[in-house]
Amino acid sequence: MKATKITNRNTMFSVLENENSYVHMGVIRGVRHNFIIDIGIGGDCAKAMLEYIGNDKPLIIVNTHHDWDHAAGNWLFDGRTIIGHKLCPALMDANWDNQLQHANLAGGYFCGIARKTVPSLLFDGEICFPEDGISIFHTPGHTADSISVFDAVDKVLFTGDNFGVSDGKAQYWGASDDAAGFRRLIETYKQLDFETCISGHSAPQTRQVIAMLEAALADMSSHS
Repeated sequence: MKATKITNRNTMFSVLENENSYVHMGVIRGVRHNFIIDIGIGGDCAKAMLEYIGNDKPLIIVNTHHDWDHAAGNWLFDGRTIIGHKLCPALMDANWDNQLQHANLAGGYFCGIARKTVPSLLFDGEICFPEDGISIFHTPGHTADSISVFDAVDKVLFTGDNFGVSDGKAQYWGASDDAAGFRRLIETYKQLDFETCISGHSAPQTRQVIAMLEAALADMSSHS
């Protein structure tokens, strides 16, 4: 696990999912609560972030979507607040075993025990923590249950796996024919006053990522 300080409140944690890809997670130190954004590929990811953040405030876990590599450490926090979209439990139940089998066959890495535990606090639309400056909102794209997290204090946006960035180009990680959904996603992100964007498998980006996403949308539309 590697910890990278992003802002005063935000730290990004990274772990190798396979020989070619990292999973990025986040810790936000709020005023009233501390937040962990995604919990990685096993319980040891969760333990490392928990040790880092301490227990001085109530802890809230957020699953940006149901995929195993973002939620495999949930079990360590069973009984605590784990936030997910209302579609997350059903999608996790339907896909979990196949995802872990695929990861094993593909030579994926595990950071401690991976065990299915569904979120305990479900929402549809948006859920906010005003004292902490945190908003959590539904942003379907990569999956139907995908959500994003915005820290309005430090202006950091967590987008899960809705897109990736490589070699200065963005790629939508939703359906390849979902130009309308991609457009809605971009418009949602444009409304936010973020300065730093952290996605699930790409290096942190500046607000310039909006221009990259718009270029990717234009390319998608030209090939439809």
